[in-house]
Amino acid sequence: MASHVALLHSIVLSPGRRVVMAELRAMAEALGFSNPRTLVSTGNLVFDADADADANGDCGAVGEIEAALEAGFRRHFGRPVDSLVRSADDWRRLAAGNPFATSDAGHVTVRVMRAPLPQAAFERLCAVAAPGLRLALVDGDPWIDFSGAPDETRLAGHLTTKKLGIGTLRNANTVNGLCAMLG
Repeated sequence: MASHVALLHSIVLSPGRRVVMAELRAMAEALGFSNPRTLVSTGNLVFDADADADANGDCGAVGEIEAALEAGFRRHFGRPVDSLVRSADDWRRLAAGNPFATSDAGHVTVRVMRAPLPQAAFERLCAVAAPGLRLALVDGDPWIDFSGAPDETRLAGHLTTKKLGIGTLRNANTVNGLCAMLG
């Protein structure tokens, strides 16, 4: 068994109705994943599975886990959701790679990508970033030090699946919390 982290892109089922984390854990168990646990109510899931990514980091088994979670979510909750999965080692590497670790973790965000963000797309983000924002691309995931509230900048409107590909935002507190859950 190997530990994994899954991030669900959106857990809003309808106006005023969100996925209850106990239901998400039950869905993961029904899919055959062991020891599912959640962090805050935003679609962060840690669990154990038989599969793991191959040595090249290709999606392989991780892609299969993502597909299983997405199909299970659609069946259980009646709507599609993008799921991003990282092995425990990949998650620890993501957390350790935070280029803004000395900043207020509540102001630092990473957009965890299914496929690495191309350099050209990252440069477009840099071009629209307001003065005072710091951006870095680490292993294909863009990190942003907002130095304030993300909704106070127009950059937030450019951090979408339509513009960047499948991915989801998590702040550094969540990244570190999930890392701690992995042990």
